[in-house]
Amino acid sequence: MHTLPTLRKIFQGVAARHEMYRMFNRHRGDPGWIAGDAAHLFAGEWFEIAEAEHDYMFEILPPLFLRGDLFALREFMTGSVTSIFFALAIDGRRRWFHGYCDLSDRDSPERMKAAIIERESRPVRGMTRDERLEHIWSSTHDDYRGYAGERWLASMRGRRTVLVYAERFGTVLKLLDELTDAEIAAKLPVQLRHLPETIAA
Repeated sequence: MHTLPTLRKIFQGVAARHEMYRMFNRHRGDPGWIAGDAAHLFAGEWFEIAEAEHDYMFEILPPLFLRGDLFALREFMTGSVTSIFFALAIDGRRRWFHGYCDLSDRDSPERMKAAIIERESRPVRGMTRDERLEHIWSSTHDDYRGYAGERWLASMRGRRTVLVYAERFGTVLKLLDELTDAEIAAKLPVQLRHLPETIAA
């Protein structure tokens, strides 16, 4: 039975070109990537880009397919997962997005498009806890993030870690999903720290 991936926003705001390329490589070093099993890492991820980045990616290679407001890259990230680029009208304004879809599920591009429109049409600008954590992971330099290795408990190995400042200990590595609200706020850009917390749909 085909398990549908979780559709998730991984960056708040419009990603510049260098940020877009960083997110293409955001799972480098993950044990699944190293083992050649990375489809679950990418499938379902999406973020907003500018029109210039959308058009730039369209011109790199002939697309695998083109369907009105979306096109797929010919080169696959892993297995049957590839980049899909969207040009969508949301609340009367044109916006552009990148997402990873598993094309073994033919409906995945349309399902992602619907999820993006639903998420970006919400009247209150806010972020879920998961979106905050994903933004931190996407925007943290490789030198300050990693994966729990042999020095960690067996149950923690392979999970994502980030460097945080702890008053008593200086800088320490901590599991990303165990950051406190205060640590999350400290690692977010100032303009995102006070956005209301929203509940995942």
